Amino acid sequence: MATMTVRDVRLKWPEAERILAHEGEIVVTRDSKPVARILPYRAPRTAPRKRFDPKQHAAWLRRFWKTQPAQPRTDDLLRRERDE
Repeated sequence: MATMTVRDVRLKWPEAERILAHEGEIVVTRDSKPVARILPYRAPRTAPRKRFDPKQHAAWLRRFWKTQPAQPRTDDLLRRERDE
């Protein structure tokens, strides 16, 4: 664990990056008192996405649309509009 002042971190960032890569943590101090820690960034772990299954999706669509009120078809709407 290395320590650097706020000013040193600001003015000597390339050195701070090297220390961070080597030590793994930097304690930032102000007036000889610790005020912050700098840690290397680690991307959050995410679960892999499930593979798309068309049969499962079709079943979901049937369940979803069963609960929705019947909507007029696009062909019917266009025919009505053209007749007017």
